[in-house]
Amino acid sequence: MSASDTVRQRGLAKMAEVYGTEFQEYPGDHFAMTADHLFANVWSRPGLTVRDRRLLLLGALTAQGLMDTAGIQIGAALRNEELTEEQLHEIALFLCHYVGWPNGTKLDLLVGTIVAQQKKAARAERAAADQPDNA
Repeated sequence: MSASDTVRQRGLAKMAEVYGTEFQEYPGDHFAMTADHLFANVWSRPGLTVRDRRLLLLGALTAQGLMDTAGIQIGAALRNEELTEEQLHEIALFLCHYVGWPNGTKLDLLVGTIVAQQKKAARAERAAADQPDNA
């Protein structure tokens, strides 16, 4: 295995840890930089936990009004049980005072939406698991 393969595997493993889902190899320089640099090197550095980095990222994304990307981070934080619904709402309220009330409020509403979506998906999974096989 070459050094670049090792870096890529480390990056893919960190991406899976951060987002709580497996990632596959994609072609192109953008994915290569994302996996090899951002996740294999930046997200993997010692000194901060994934949760610490996610908190910082949520603040930065909210400050910029980048709610689509913040939503990805909220979903991952809930899936990985790094943050609770209550903590995410508290983060949004806290950020209102530093990044502006409109962006903090958007984050708070997004937390509610994502929590509701995840609860609905969990109910659907349970219902499907409770259905007898029709085979």
